[in-house]
Amino acid sequence: MAGIYSGYTLAMDTAVSIAIRRAREDDLPAIQRIYNDEILTGTATWDETPWTIERRREWFAGHDDLSPVLIAEAANGDVAGFAYLSRMSDKSGWRFTREDTIYIDPACRGRGVGRVLLEALLEEARRIGLRLIVASITSENAASIALHRRCGFETVGTFRNAGFKFGRWLDTTDMQVDLGDPADRARPKAP
Repeated sequence: MAGIYSGYTLAMDTAVSIAIRRAREDDLPAIQRIYNDEILTGTATWDETPWTIERRREWFAGHDDLSPVLIAEAANGDVAGFAYLSRMSDKSGWRFTREDTIYIDPACRGRGVGRVLLEALLEEARRIGLRLIVASITSENAASIALHRRCGFETVGTFRNAGFKFGRWLDTTDMQVDLGDPADRARPKAP
């Protein structure tokens, strides 16, 4: 899959070409930097303690071809963001459903990186035979909710006061996109 999503030009301060590719072990420090920044400064994650690199390696080892991690890489090699699919449950009935997660480097937010990553993630989901992609988004994250809506997601509910971070209660908005019956695309591959 490396490079098959390359050639996106985004509205950066100067034109930047973004390539979407599978994450590699050597991307983990950049993933770690982006995620830990969000832990310390934002509410997109409700983690409150920065991750260690050992925890990040364990997380990465838990992802595979059916739960991929994608990287948005600028032409200069910098990681502009990352996105991944996670299993909703280990119960077999959930095998065609995944949750999407997207984090963007603060310097690249609002410039289309999230959209390119989400579109690539949805393409991957179709390729591996998934049916439903869900997102649980902190309700105050209007940009992420709008991005998901533009990519075909619909809001299915809100959990009020579901999380607590930075001394206040937070709501989460749950969204989903139904990709259709995988049998209509090809034989399902998800175990």
